Amino acid sequence: MKHFFDLLARMMLATIFIFEAYDSISFYAKTKNTMTAYGLTWNQDFLLITVISLLILGALLVLLGYYANLGAVLLLCYMVPITLIVYSFWNDPQEVKHIQSIMFMKNIAIIGGLLLLMVNGAGKWSVKRLIHVLRLPK
Repeated sequence: MKHFFDLLARMMLATIFIFEAYDSISFYAKTKNTMTAYGLTWNQDFLLITVISLLILGALLVLLGYYANLGAVLLLCYMVPITLIVYSFWNDPQEVKHIQSIMFMKNIAIIGGLLLLMVNGAGKWSVKRLIHVLRLPK
């Protein structure tokens, strides 16, 4: 049962980031406007393409369980700064502070899931394990 839940957790984590990449591509101009609103004005196209690449590569590595640790690190490189920049509820007006704090805690939970993935590995049902098991003896 543990192996099934390892796979399910990886699928759920990857889905969040694949959707985020898709959303950033679909609403590219709106995403750039949002970046401007948060003060990210330096070389926006480069930053956005880099972030989309990090999201896609990291999510696929986590989903497949092939170098899932590297995938988790890539996703953490996105998640930690975005959480601190976008959901800085301590700076927000009182009317949005509550929802922003909930979103901040949600992101902290996702970061915790990525850290658990790094510590425990991808599990038995992963492409990396499959390649290792199918390796022919010399």
